[in-house]
Amino acid sequence: MTIELPPLTPPLKRSVTIDGHATSVSLEDAFWRAATDAAAARGMTRAQLIAAIDHARPPEVGLATAIRLFLFAQLAPAPPGD
Repeated sequence: MTIELPPLTPPLKRSVTIDGHATSVSLEDAFWRAATDAAAARGMTRAQLIAAIDHARPPEVGLATAIRLFLFAQLAPAPPGD
């Protein structure tokens, strides 16, 4: 069985400002693009979306992980009844 993979790129480190503090986040290009799209769909900038994810995540979960999981959850269908 053969599967096709999307373009695979190493993580790209980008600087984002959260609450006036610069931090860097490493994500694969596909996640950076998905974050931009998710932010635009909400009328936000990518930086605003990342800040919102940062504020909502538990402290034991890294920011890059929280971003990936947030974006993954956007792809999942809503459970029946929602």
